[in-house]
Amino acid sequence: MKVVKAAAVQISPVLYSREATVEKVVRKILELGQKGVQFATFPETVVPYYPYFSAVQTGIELLSGKEHLRLLEQSVTVPAPATDAIGEAARQAGMVVSIGVNERDGGTIYNTQLLFDADGTLIQRRRKITPTHYERMIWGQGDGSGLRAVDSKVGRIGQLACFEHNNPLARYAMMADGEQIHSAMYPGSAFGEGFAQRMEINIRQHALESGAFVVNATAWLDADQQAQIMKDTGCAIGPISGGCFTTIVRPDGMLLGEPLRSGEGEVIADLDFSMIDRRKALMDSAGHYNRPELLSLLIDRTPTSNIHERTAHPKSSIEQGSDDPRATVA
Repeated sequence: MKVVKAAAVQISPVLYSREATVEKVVRKILELGQKGVQFATFPETVVPYYPYFSAVQTGIELLSGKEHLRLLEQSVTVPAPATDAIGEAARQAGMVVSIGVNERDGGTIYNTQLLFDADGTLIQRRRKITPTHYERMIWGQGDGSGLRAVDSKVGRIGQLACFEHNNPLARYAMMADGEQIHSAMYPGSAFGEGFAQRMEINIRQHALESGAFVVNATAWLDADQQAQIMKDTGCAIGPISGGCFTTIVRPDGMLLGEPLRSGEGEVIADLDFSMIDRRKALMDSAGHYNRPELLSLLIDRTPTSNIHERTAHPKSSIEQGSDDPRATVA
């Protein structure tokens, strides 16, 4: 059985700058590659930054659009030079990389998870299916096309963002699709200690049920960044503090190493895939412990589109005026 060296990365964005944040992410990927890391998870929408403003401003304040428009302007189109740079860093490091971005598509922003294979190829772009509460003022809804695990150089990987881990059917889609490594990502530096505790429950339960490794990353705001957000939004420090729990979880739900609760850094651990088999021999939620004739999941993986085209059916021989004398009209 193989062993994969993985990293859960706790990193600060460069606030309000897509280019500078991407440069920082690229440096971290190359640094981890030198340490022999083969797979890394970065935080939710770390490029360019999580929309903390949407959690602390009122609806009337959000209508002014100042913070929303700034995020729209700094968001990532896919593909673009930003994604090319991350893919190239993954290729140079020989590393599979999962990272959260604010993706711009026209005038709408999406909470998007990108997965780059070790050769730099973008092998998955999935959007959070339902933004949570206040996030719905900022992000559009994703579709079911990304509710799948994908094969990579290090194994079969599934991705979910933040409160998607409270959706048991979304999580089961990953389990039933045979994920071996689950990439989980949350905003970090938000909502206090209670948020971190609930996050821990989410990711440890998913590891236990899926029999997969969970690599979980949260972001970090330093004091200067907190002060800047407070100045720009008028919020108190409480809602943009705490909530960090960067860690790696074994398939039996136990933590691999000490989680990061503050500051920048990473948790690095070896993922011994034999642990997956040992867990699933006891309880395989998508195999011998399932009863598909009683309980099953229907997933619509059709990509959504604003335009649907229908091609006219070819005319029949009668409509075309067939020369065949046997062609008659009833």
